[in-house]
Amino acid sequence: MTFSPDPRLRNALAPRSIAVIGATEDPNKVGGRPLHYLKRCGFSGAVYPINPRRKTIQGMQAFASLDELPDTPDVAIIAVGHNAVGDVIEQCAVRGIACAIIMSSGFGETGSAGVARQTELVAQAQRLGLRLVGPNAQGVANFQTGAIMNFSTMFMEIEPADGPVAIISQSGAASVMPYAMLRERGVGVRYLIASGNDADASVCELALAAAVDPAIRVVLLYIESLADPAMLAETARLANARGAAVVALKAGRSTHGAKAAASHTGAMVNDDIVVDAFLELHGIWRAADVHDLINAVELYLTIPPQPADSLVVMSHSGAVGVLCADAADTLNLSLTELAPSVVHSLAGIMPSFATAQNPVDLTASLMTQSGMYAATLNTLTTDPHADMFLIGVPVAGPGYDVPGMAADTAAFAGNTGKPAVISAPQASVRRIFRETGVPVFAHETDAIRALHQWSRHGALIQQAMVRNQLETTTASPLVLPNRTNRFLSEAESLAILARADIPTVPYTLCHNVDEAIAAWRALGPDIVMKACSAHIPHKSEHGLVFIGLKNEQQIIDSWHQCAQRVAALQVPFDGVIVAQRVSGRREFALGVRQDTTFGTVVMIGDGGKYVEALRDFVVLLHPFSKDDVIAKMQTLRIAPILAGVRGEAPIDLDTLAHTAVALARLAASHPQDITSIDLNPLIVGDMGSQGWAVDAVIECNKEQG
Repeated sequence: MTFSPDPRLRNALAPRSIAVIGATEDPNKVGGRPLHYLKRCGFSGAVYPINPRRKTIQGMQAFASLDELPDTPDVAIIAVGHNAVGDVIEQCAVRGIACAIIMSSGFGETGSAGVARQTELVAQAQRLGLRLVGPNAQGVANFQTGAIMNFSTMFMEIEPADGPVAIISQSGAASVMPYAMLRERGVGVRYLIASGNDADASVCELALAAAVDPAIRVVLLYIESLADPAMLAETARLANARGAAVVALKAGRSTHGAKAAASHTGAMVNDDIVVDAFLELHGIWRAADVHDLINAVELYLTIPPQPADSLVVMSHSGAVGVLCADAADTLNLSLTELAPSVVHSLAGIMPSFATAQNPVDLTASLMTQSGMYAATLNTLTTDPHADMFLIGVPVAGPGYDVPGMAADTAAFAGNTGKPAVISAPQASVRRIFRETGVPVFAHETDAIRALHQWSRHGALIQQAMVRNQLETTTASPLVLPNRTNRFLSEAESLAILARADIPTVPYTLCHNVDEAIAAWRALGPDIVMKACSAHIPHKSEHGLVFIGLKNEQQIIDSWHQCAQRVAALQVPFDGVIVAQRVSGRREFALGVRQDTTFGTVVMIGDGGKYVEALRDFVVLLHPFSKDDVIAKMQTLRIAPILAGVRGEAPIDLDTLAHTAVALARLAASHPQDITSIDLNPLIVGDMGSQGWAVDAVIECNKEQG
């Protein structure tokens, strides 16, 4: 599904005329600061201050009401008390204004009474055909046109400049913090949007409105609640298709953080591990903090993110090389094993006491042999396995040709199309490199983290673009049996899974002792007997699982024990399941649930009852491929065991992946019928062997029968 941005919101990002309702003379008040910015930053459109008590405001003609305006503004800024906002919205609609930025607070962020006011306000706006940004919004800024409809003090402190970055945030402070950090690095920002409570236009929809601008190459998001993920998915799809990057800082990872986010904007709290899966699915990088949000922006703007695996470190300090190698290892970035021909060539360029290996140590000879820098870079370009380059400049001054080094680095990156970044503690050195367009960092750890993010984000984007091409095949039609509760029995659940192309253990549902004996003879000699009842999803807790049954008398005795124990629980008894006793190398647990926000969610982890306690599991969102499953399994703590240790063969992850994809397809094809699926265990063996779903429970949306 694709979306187009609402034209009313696009016009609000690039308005030709603006009304400020609640305008004041004082530029340090909410109703005065936007007027100050619009004048100071050169907005060329019409500005209409609305205040019935003044003829002029900040040197501009003021108007008593919207009725007096000579034309209809594209957007209205509302800076009045919350009790007056509803009346103002009505006036805006009568005047034909299509979008309002509500800076007024006292709505969903304040508690139940505020939530009620906000709900009523949104319903009113929808009825009148008006789009809202806010309430409790710090506002919108377009630094290309000077349309700064925002009351932050930050733009008084740090001069705006247009650039290829958009910042969209639910928080005012979290919008201007990355802005300030980017401007200190010399990076310009085109759009800055602080959307507040997201009562109508969400941060995701506003991100889409900004991302359609082809000049935007990086979209930075601060999100407290993902209420509109489809819009964000479309933002990422659009950005990824033209080499732009979307980076999101989603607050509320911790329990306390989630509570704080909810109280801050009145946001709904999302299940954080599912948020991770959603962002990954759509090629969006999740930042850990505000610094992480902006750390790789300069690199993104130099070369669009792309998959890369191997790093070359070069410096004229052996210590810096070691520190970079350690930092890279922490993030699982591998250092390139330089080709012998490259090592041989380097040895001919560098002094005998220098290191012609990776990390490459030029030593202090760089100060007297400035040509060695370019020669070394040119030699490194011949190594086919070198993907990324980090150049440490721990010290430079008289004797070092820093401008020449900067020019050589810029030419190197331009000629190779590969990222080359600089770490330099001296601001003067960073300035010279930055002026040539080379990404620079004060610390080598930041440089390493940026390269790691750039390369891993490139892989996420590539995977997301492949998923966009996946055929959304559906499962076969589903006919659910009549039932008296929400759960299907194990036999009913296994039958549905088998029809969905999921390998299930051979079994027979038996309604009397004779059928159980016949099933044992057909499936034996070693079988498992389990009581079958839709009202008992966890049978082992009630002593209703019997293993290792190998003769007729054991079958008879187990049957009667099942019948007696189910009768004692006072629930319907559907018979017993007689199943082959199968074995394998590993048991896995798979769970599926329907998330009202994100769709079909699949969990995969080590089997058994400790899966939630140990939390060694992965989560994926439909649609995904078998390759996605196998790649995610490599992130688990048990991954080395799955790959085979001490001479063992690798575990058959192909069967696991096939089962996960089929489960997701089944649930996603029938969201009105299936609430959840619990498959535990799925038993698999060595690579290439057969696997079996041994036990499963399907939960349905409603009872029947």
